Amino acid sequence: MVNNERKRGVRMKDLKHLEYFENLLQESNNDLVREAKEEGRKAIGYTCYQIPEPVLNLPGCFSLRLSAPRVGGIEMGTYYMTSMTCEYCRALVERNLEGGYQFLDGLIGAASCSQLADAHENMEKHGITEREGFFIEHVDTPMKSDENAVNLIKTICEKRILKPLRENYGIDTGDTALRRAVEEHNEVCKLLNAIGEYRKFDNPPITGYEFAVLTLATYTCPKDKLVKKLKETLKELKTREPDTDYKKKYRARVLVAGSEMDDPEYIKCIEEAGALVVCDRYCFGQNPGRNEIILTEDEDALTQVCRQNVMENQCPRYMGQKKIQSRKDYVDKLAKEYKADGLIYQQMKFCNFWGYERAACSHIMRDDYGWPVLSIDRPYVNANSGQLRTRVQAFVESIEIKKIQRTQDASRAQGADKLHRTREVSKMQGGGR
Repeated sequence: MVNNERKRGVRMKDLKHLEYFENLLQESNNDLVREAKEEGRKAIGYTCYQIPEPVLNLPGCFSLRLSAPRVGGIEMGTYYMTSMTCEYCRALVERNLEGGYQFLDGLIGAASCSQLADAHENMEKHGITEREGFFIEHVDTPMKSDENAVNLIKTICEKRILKPLRENYGIDTGDTALRRAVEEHNEVCKLLNAIGEYRKFDNPPITGYEFAVLTLATYTCPKDKLVKKLKETLKELKTREPDTDYKKKYRARVLVAGSEMDDPEYIKCIEEAGALVVCDRYCFGQNPGRNEIILTEDEDALTQVCRQNVMENQCPRYMGQKKIQSRKDYVDKLAKEYKADGLIYQQMKFCNFWGYERAACSHIMRDDYGWPVLSIDRPYVNANSGQLRTRVQAFVESIEIKKIQRTQDASRAQGADKLHRTREVSKMQGGGR
């Protein structure tokens, strides 16, 4: 029996709390959201990384990044927004028309792209909820990362987020309250990043799918209510035995970069095709969204929070040449740090900014940085998993072929060098005689 297990390989045991986290992602108004609201806290929805999270997580309220889990068709969303717009935006409109966001106490919409702005306007026009005190604000976002942009975001946060929170719900929006929100943010980030460190292992004790589930939960649930189970998961990983047939199951390690992705099933599909996702750089992901925010006493907390949001932002909305170059360097750095064999650049269909970013990076990261790159556009709903799986399988095979070629080239180079040294020694010995 033992010999048979060794022959087949031992599979990793499921994470103790994986099903718990998966269930939280089945609907926006999940168990933890309802629990927090029963405690009297206000649920503030938002739709983009451009909005600094801590300002929505002050004592008495919590942030909830909007998604449309398990959405079926998006026909009504398409009717109001046309079929040539981002499916994430159409899915939000569809879910709103279904009444899926009636539990919200506020919505902060970022005008980070015209399609997202249109989605917010459609949601506002059709009505979101009739809850007393509910407010919706539209936030302008910069296209450059400088101190002017920091001041813009700070002013917007003061007037369009903190002011209605204070006036509508009596939320404490002072510096001390914000520093407390940053501490809570950092605690979750520390735990998630510590879990993410295991992805750097040659044989990681956690899959990309599992990590994606954990990460997404930190965006869609009250953060303080996740801490206990995140700590238990981190402790579990210290003794979790990874797959013994890891190299047969996963033939390549990849980094996934790109636009909004709130469906871990995409990551699962990639991994079932033989590519282990060891790092991410997409919206709703770990990098840079789960970086800690380091505050000092030299400056008010709001300015520092806004500065980190602007300066570390990796969204292709930022057009400065320095920022454009830094995005590519950032992906290159992460890929090396997590020992990736290749990159997968993905974008939501009709995403304005990631459309050109994906097209450019699929060539630049290959030609200038030397990475194998798979470039895909995808729907919001994981409907074409067969097509995606086929493309990933082909990509994995191409990586394997390149590895073999590099090994053969290195062997030939080593043999030629050895032959050259042998001839040199012969010449020297002949000259001595």
